[in-house]
Amino acid sequence: MRQPPGGRRPHLPPQERHARKQRVLARGTPSITRSIADAVVVKDEDLFFLAKPDGTVPLGGEHGFGLYYHDCRYLHGYELTLADTYPEALVSSEARGFMAVFELTNPDLRMVDGQLIPKEEIGITWERTVDSAGLALHDVVTFQNFGLQPIEFPVSLTFQAGFEDIFAVRGLLAETPGTPRPPRWTDSVLHLAYEGADGLSRSLSIHCAPAPQTTDGTTARFHLALQPRERTQLLVSLVLAESADPTEVEPRAHPRPVLKQVQAVLHRSSSQWRSGQTEVRSDSLLLNGILDRSLGDLRVLRSAIGSYEFFAAGVPWFATLFGRDSLITALQTLAYDPKIAERTLRLLAQYQGQRVDDWRDEQPGKILHELRVGEMARLGEIPHTPYYGTVDATPLFLVLVGQHAAWTGDLRLFKDLRGNVELALEWMSKYGDPRGDGYIAYQSASEKGLINQGWKDSGDAIVNADGSLATPPIALVEVQGYAYLARLLLADLYRRVGEPERADRLRGEAEALRARFNRDFWIEDLGFYALALQAGSQPAAVVSSNPGHALWSGIVDPRKARQTAERLMADDLFTGWGIRTLSERERRYSPIAYHLGTVWPHDNSLAAAGLRRYGFDDAACRVAVAVIEAAMHFGGYRLPELFAGLSRADYGVPVRYPVACHPQAWAAGAVPYLVETLLGLVPEAFDHRLRIVRPLLPDFIHHIEVRRLRVGTARVDLRFERTSSGAVVVDVLEIEGHLDVVVQPRTSSA
Repeated sequence: MRQPPGGRRPHLPPQERHARKQRVLARGTPSITRSIADAVVVKDEDLFFLAKPDGTVPLGGEHGFGLYYHDCRYLHGYELTLADTYPEALVSSEARGFMAVFELTNPDLRMVDGQLIPKEEIGITWERTVDSAGLALHDVVTFQNFGLQPIEFPVSLTFQAGFEDIFAVRGLLAETPGTPRPPRWTDSVLHLAYEGADGLSRSLSIHCAPAPQTTDGTTARFHLALQPRERTQLLVSLVLAESADPTEVEPRAHPRPVLKQVQAVLHRSSSQWRSGQTEVRSDSLLLNGILDRSLGDLRVLRSAIGSYEFFAAGVPWFATLFGRDSLITALQTLAYDPKIAERTLRLLAQYQGQRVDDWRDEQPGKILHELRVGEMARLGEIPHTPYYGTVDATPLFLVLVGQHAAWTGDLRLFKDLRGNVELALEWMSKYGDPRGDGYIAYQSASEKGLINQGWKDSGDAIVNADGSLATPPIALVEVQGYAYLARLLLADLYRRVGEPERADRLRGEAEALRARFNRDFWIEDLGFYALALQAGSQPAAVVSSNPGHALWSGIVDPRKARQTAERLMADDLFTGWGIRTLSERERRYSPIAYHLGTVWPHDNSLAAAGLRRYGFDDAACRVAVAVIEAAMHFGGYRLPELFAGLSRADYGVPVRYPVACHPQAWAAGAVPYLVETLLGLVPEAFDHRLRIVRPLLPDFIHHIEVRRLRVGTARVDLRFERTSSGAVVVDVLEIEGHLDVVVQPRTSSA
């Protein structure tokens, strides 16, 4: 069914609105829309477009395709037909990130005069470019006659705009509160507009060249005539506007840009961004392709607030600033470009919690969870202005401060953010420890807050062995590790600025936490760590992937590390494509539940680093190879946010999760971080040293070269090569600046 005129969703009764929200919050899915697994995505800064593989956006139904800006889906329908028939898709490409190309052809077309245009005689190339500077999407549709006879055929373009808030698209809210204006044509320009209840007017003006011969509602109709081998083009520009002044979104003349110039600017920006990064190349075309895609996706996911860049979490549901996601992605990419980590930290510091505000789950010193700027946020219908319901962003903020210093050898950032660091430490000790037992825990105070506030933040993510939901306040296993690591890293920085007493106190707090943690979270019967401690300090005694993060942080007692590693790699957790979020033996396990059995690439990248930290190199290599080989099966080597936890032995390919974000930031950061982990790169920039600890190369890689790796003010080029015996030798090709490279090779017992 098509949407009502103007694209507005029908009003739903309160019971159904509540049920839709619960499907997202309690049943653990980011959206209740139809699958977007095949979406072709183009993005530039805050403007992005999701299309079907044929370039179109369905005119009806609950789906996630369309044109988005500032948490609003401006366009939710865009279809092309030839003689009222849909073209057939041949191939699509989105390799450049800011543009996509779709190749289509015609099925058999019977004209009204009886003429038959046989299938595959019309070639259609649909080139799409998204341009955030011009707040526009530009399409060039080229038609070519590959037949031997002249042909004539009608072409129609139909558009629909609903101006829905992203939370309405996802299913959390069921209607748009503002007023859509009736569609109208002015001088061959289709103008679609919406008066938001938040005081903003939003519009979409659609310009076609040549102008349509006729129009009908929101459909533009053209009549094309082509001689054999002749080609012709339709140019379509979709121009957005957003303003508190309704007169500023009225249709107006739109100077058509020279697309080649727009594309050249975007391409130059992309190339400049990549040229400033560490370069990694290998003899494996697979690894090279995945790294190119991963770093390209990270460029696509760049956004900025003011002068501060950050990685938006993921398209389409989370294309905004997320504390946890942006911090982890910055951690994953420190070896490639530490500048965005600094900018992310400075930006998050500006939004650091200053007061107790239950509506937003805000507390002094707390780092935000999510920032939204759409209609629902501006109306106060959701608390995301920003929302602070995350228990782990604050310790991760501190971890990134420490890790950034280890790579750069620079105390300037720490000194600049000293007040923010102190506030975050105070939050961990005071507000973050509501039970007073020394563990960071969460319990939302907000009417519309998240039930769970770790990285597994769906409503059903934290469970007990009997299948029941854990009872807040909840202290997650991995968060205690983050807090431990944060204190250790900061202890070093306080010592370096001449405050040894503060450093000793932090180190003492870290060691006390470690002892407590290994006593309280360890479940002897499982030979593993509990997922969490809940109300009454009762363990959520299930086998999950979360203890892999505890390994990453170093909080795990070495005497318990082997059992932990072996349990992570057992068949009920390890699928062959990665480690599941929850063991398939657990009562709440489902291979397609958002956090209860799926495989998340970023989760595995941290677990692999944890396995390496404790010397389980073979296990770490298995995890890394599994994720890399999984990427091989996704279009363009793009790892999605997550995929199903079905066994590799049973299906042979990773199975897509229908509404996973792609591109998604910490999924894109996973393989770059896995490469850093395998190579064993340990920066000690304050001492002008790079340690390379037990470097590994999987069997399908014989050599890797790392160029322009920055450690402090120095740069180094390295070559890693696997010998016939399996050992990895490291050659220092070139060093700029003062840097000692110390290689600690594997021993036979490693």
